[in-house]
Parts: sequence; C-alpha cells; structure tokens
Amino acid sequence: MVLEAHKLTKIYRRGGLFAGKGAEFRAVDEVSFSLSEGETLAIVGESGSGKSTTARLAMRLIEADGGSVHLLGEEISHLRGEALRRRRRHIQMVFQDPFASLNPRMRIAETVGEGLRVHAPELNAAQRRQKVAEILAQCGMGEEALDRYPHQFSGGQRQRIGIARALAVAPKVVVLDEPVSALDVSVQAQILNLLRSLQREKRLSYLFISHDLSVVRQMADRVAVMFAGRIVEQGSAEALYAAPRHPYTASLLAARPIDHPSERRPVEEAAREIEAVATSGCPFRPRCPRAGQGCDSYQPHLSNEAHAVACLHPL
Repeated sequence: MVLEAHKLTKIYRRGGLFAGKGAEFRAVDEVSFSLSEGETLAIVGESGSGKSTTARLAMRLIEADGGSVHLLGEEISHLRGEALRRRRRHIQMVFQDPFASLNPRMRIAETVGEGLRVHAPELNAAQRRQKVAEILAQCGMGEEALDRYPHQFSGGQRQRIGIARALAVAPKVVVLDEPVSALDVSVQAQILNLLRSLQREKRLSYLFISHDLSVVRQMADRVAVMFAGRIVEQGSAEALYAAPRHPYTASLLAARPIDHPSERRPVEEAAREIEAVATSGCPFRPRCPRAGQGCDSYQPHLSNEAHAVACLHPL
C-alpha cells in the first residue's frame, strides 16, 4: 500500500447558544482506508461529511487528534520540520479552486518550479525551468505559459497548472480535492481525461474527493462513502453503483442526474426531518427509511467484507 490511514480522528470544539460552550464536533471519526499503487480511491459524501478534512489529515496539512497515516510503509503522523518536508514530495495535492490555489503574484515557471527548488536543489535555474516546461507540456500547456501570470489563463488552464505543480516533484500519491467542481462540464471532461492519462503513464495513486457521483463513476476503482465524519460504505465502484448497501448511499445515487428515465430507481423515503443528524446511535437514523430496533444505540462500524457497510439494516 502506498497510503494507509488508520482510525483518523479530528475533533473541533465549538460554542454557541445551541451547541453549548465547548461542545465537541467530530469532523472525522475513526476513518480508515488504504490506497494501492496505480489505484483511485474516491471519498464521497455531502457537504460537511468530513471528506475534505480527511484528505487534509492524510496530507498532514492539519493535525489529527487520533489515528495514524502511513506513506510508502512509513508512519508520518508524528514527523515534523525537515523530516516531514522530505516525505511530502511523495504526496501532493490538487485543490478545488484553480482561481484561489495559485499565487497571483508568481509567474507560472515559479509556481510550478517551487517544489523543485525545495526538493531538487541540485537543479540550477535553467534546468529547473526546462523541467517545468516538460511537466507543463505533459499537462497540455505550451512553453509560452512559463512567464505568464495565473490571471491570464482560463479556469481549465489554471487547473492544468495546478496538476503540473503537484506532479513536478514526481509524487507517488496525488490527493485531488474536488478537482473539477469549479469548472464547466466540457472542461471537466478534459481534466478528467488528463488525470486518467497521467495516472496510466506515471502509475500514480489518486485519493479523489468529490460530491459528484457521476464524476466518481468515471474515475474510481473503489469508493468510500462518508456521512457525519464516518465511512458508512466502502467497496469497488462497480459493486457500489450496481447494488448500494447503505440507505445513505442509495439516496445519493438516486439524487444524481441520470442519462435516461429507464435508469431511475425507486427510493424509500423517510417521513422524518431531512436535514437531521442524530447525536447518539446511528447518525443517519433521523433520515433513514430503514431505521428500526437497535438503531438508537448502534455505533456504526464497517463490516469485515470486500463490500463493507456500517448499518444494522442494510439494503
């Protein structure tokens, strides 16, 4: 495995009139996953489910309150300073917003070459510039981009630059946090095709964060579905799309756009408060059409199966 997370936990303390002073909010609650070489694992869920926080924990961009991360077989959870910086070349990130993730005051040659300056100090300025030009070409950008600024490019071009920046230091793992959600649909297809091509060519492993199940279906080998900070279902993309086992996964799939009415599936509906999340027992219980005996005390945990589910009454 190139990347493994074990029981990652992130707790925020929040106050306020309704939450109570110092109330805990578990943004990520004992999340575990693994990623193999050349594989794409997608983490999906609604806004606030904890998927982007999980990605940042795996990257060590924020500190976990519990659990561990192993990168290329080495635990990096407690690394600091230069030791962490050296390992970071093996795991890079492409951010959601190509308009905000690039420094507007830096030319593209500097932006893409910054990682090389840190991780490949043996390269002189000319060699670094040549390397940047090669990486940009692999991402569909010409050499004329080197001396331009981010505002001179479209959204799709900026995301190509963001991908080039991530690949500059030859990582093994790339974390993609909603990489196409800010782009037009036609541009999304181009970026997804680019990502697949680069993955095949470089044997990259992708941790793909998204709320768009149509995009995930094009990209993922395996899918982990998150709700209220926990993984509630995990399995191969083929199995999960064909026969979802958790009621939440089924509701997500039912909500996505379909190509033809024949693909529409009947969905069980709960006569409950749609936005509610339970604070005890199964957090999905207030929204679940299958909630029944034992759900109010059930602490969700994934079953020990290839297509795993955390539910007392799975589909």
